[in-house]
Amino acid sequence: MTEVTVANAHPRKRVAGAALVRLLRSVLAGEKTRNVRLSLVLIDRHRCRRINERFLGHRFETDVLSFPLESAPRLEGEVYVNLDRAATQARHYEVTFGNEVARLAVHGTLHLLGYDDRRAADSRRMKAAEERYVALAKRAGKTP
Repeated sequence: MTEVTVANAHPRKRVAGAALVRLLRSVLAGEKTRNVRLSLVLIDRHRCRRINERFLGHRFETDVLSFPLESAPRLEGEVYVNLDRAATQARHYEVTFGNEVARLAVHGTLHLLGYDDRRAADSRRMKAAEERYVALAKRAGKTP
């Protein structure tokens, strides 16, 4: 059973949670992953920095954080998307805010599924998957 939830914990910005649920369900299906419980939490830059420092020891904000909680028999994890950073990056990359949020949500989900972006070849593979899922969702009207 696949369970995807979205919690908007940002004090001001709002994103269509239902569209993100549909998007992430399509990523999980595309990666042939079943029996998943995924929580997507939309946060601000301050909360992102606190989480990054507390759990990873990094004293900076980032755009997305992924935390696997369980791997067997059910994959369970949390993805935190920094909506403030998404807004800045959307302007920089000249894409919509919704498109950038979708890209970050997909990126974090792919990390939970075992994708890595530390080496150049792995990063290219992950980026290609990310772009493919965001493009498919955009065509299907499943982006926020």
